[in-house]
Amino acid sequence: MNYTLHQLQVFAKVVQLKSVTRASEELHMTQPAVSIQLKNFQDQFEIPLTEVVGRQLYITDFGMEVYNMAERVINEVYAINYKTMAFKGQLTGRLKISVVSTGKYIMPYFLSKFVQENKGVELLMDVTNKTKVIESLKNNEVDFSLVSIIPDVGKLNQEILLDNDLYLVGSGKQEQKGKMSIKLKPAQSLNEMTLLFREEGSGTRIVMENYLERKKVKEIKRMALTSNEAIKQAVIAGLGNSIVPLIGIRNELQNGQLRIIKTPGLPITTQWRLIWLKNKKLSPVSEAFLQFLKENKAAIIKENFSWMKTI
Repeated sequence: MNYTLHQLQVFAKVVQLKSVTRASEELHMTQPAVSIQLKNFQDQFEIPLTEVVGRQLYITDFGMEVYNMAERVINEVYAINYKTMAFKGQLTGRLKISVVSTGKYIMPYFLSKFVQENKGVELLMDVTNKTKVIESLKNNEVDFSLVSIIPDVGKLNQEILLDNDLYLVGSGKQEQKGKMSIKLKPAQSLNEMTLLFREEGSGTRIVMENYLERKKVKEIKRMALTSNEAIKQAVIAGLGNSIVPLIGIRNELQNGQLRIIKTPGLPITTQWRLIWLKNKKLSPVSEAFLQFLKENKAAIIKENFSWMKTI
């Protein structure tokens, strides 16, 4: 056998994501290149590592055994690199963070300077839905998770990063250019609107449903979409209105595609929180990142998020 470290890395990523397409995106390779590496790796084994049923990729039992060993090999290689940097006096290691989808507008700003100052730190940030974020936290697969609603997964530690303000928004097509907000007209009510919701389990959906329940809004036209981007585009197109985090609509407000609809009881404010398991033994990199946040959080907020207070 003559497989390479690169082939092990490609195979491991395909197993983790169960998708050649998604693996190619994360590895910054073309899909054909990933397929070739996967085939070259498979050709060295008489037993199948994967199988395709319909259009779904599955990992065989043998494939999972190979994957587990491949992960150990890859981790040992990383350990060699980290040790080399450590002997040079650099902070080294992996920092793994899972982030709910809207968190992609926030977390990079709290990471940028830390990563720039610590070249030996390898950042792995997974932006995904709330269900997968909670699953990775429960399984101790990440150091931290970024959420706006604390999940029920046992005892947790947390570091609050930023307020999360949610507003009712509508299309800006019919409004006066340059105005970022409008008032809910007396003749118009939430009951008469078509409201766009995120998928079941989404933190934004939970907040939205709780608000509507408090306002005793029951008979509504509703549509469900599976991403914040889909919600934004649907509202811009005039399909309906939605309650969304302010953090994700700055550009659309500024260019007039969206307008905030001033509504009693809004905005709703939650907090963006970095959470981790209370009994987790943090790595030196994780400890250093928490210390960095305590020392730099206020400056990061002032530099990057002060615009939110002008709405």
